[in-house]
Amino acid sequence: MNQIKIFSPATVANVSCGFDCLGFAVNDIGDTMTFTKTEEKGIKITKITGANLPYETDKNAASGVALSMFEKHPVDFGLEIEIHKGYAPGSGLGSSAASSAGAAFAVNELLGKPFTQLELTKFAMLGEQIACGTPIADNVAAAIYGGFILVQQYYPLNIIKIPVPSELILVAIHPQVEVKTKDAREVLPEEISLKKAVTQWANVGGLISGLYTNNYESITNSLKDIIVEPARKHLIPYFDEVKKTALKHGALGASISGSGPTIFALCKGEETAKKVHQQIDELYQKTGIDYTMVLSKINTQGVTILESN
Repeated sequence: MNQIKIFSPATVANVSCGFDCLGFAVNDIGDTMTFTKTEEKGIKITKITGANLPYETDKNAASGVALSMFEKHPVDFGLEIEIHKGYAPGSGLGSSAASSAGAAFAVNELLGKPFTQLELTKFAMLGEQIACGTPIADNVAAAIYGGFILVQQYYPLNIIKIPVPSELILVAIHPQVEVKTKDAREVLPEEISLKKAVTQWANVGGLISGLYTNNYESITNSLKDIIVEPARKHLIPYFDEVKKTALKHGALGASISGSGPTIFALCKGEETAKKVHQQIDELYQKTGIDYTMVLSKINTQGVTILESN
């Protein structure tokens, strides 16, 4: 294989009660990336569309991941990378994670698949460190594994893939406002009560149980965040109104995607999802704030090959 073109999905992390440990991949938006072997050694980014990202090898998440993989698995060829961003960085939908995961997957294919999915996740985490300063796993693992994932622990890293009920559909709105990850981290409480902790981890257990058993009642009862969402929601304009509208029209639950500003809602069935999408759209049209919306199934495959030769 001398060239590979891949699709790397957007992701939703911090899935309500699952702060820093739960994520899932989005089917209909993501990055398209092309990786081409060259006779000249080294890694070069030749084209980026859809976002203003660095071309320097050590500053771009995708090339940084590829470089780290080449160091672990020496090669006799170079690499050219094209990146076409399907959505904006800073959206709360795992933009840098899509580039990082896409690079890890594609380079592994060009090398003859020497690395496991868990090892690819570790490489992709290095891209997250380049992009945002922290080697987090929830977004990149969701993009690599597909579907829902649980980061069960970091040391050593352990990722658990969780089944996706067939009728589960995502509705999301991305207000065109900036929420810096640093600011979103700073507003988090340093300590929480035991009562809140017990409620939160019980919700995580209930959500995972609901996903495994297709129990939508358990899912909706568990999609509640009493710790992070209350601390962050003031950073996102009209968050309460969007959530109230989503729940009123049948969403199973709604919360903040990543560190925001995207707000996501999970729905059972396409009819309900379309109704929730329409009502949120009508609500936000009145705010005067630019926004984009997503209605998508959950991506269960993760990064996929579009073309190869």
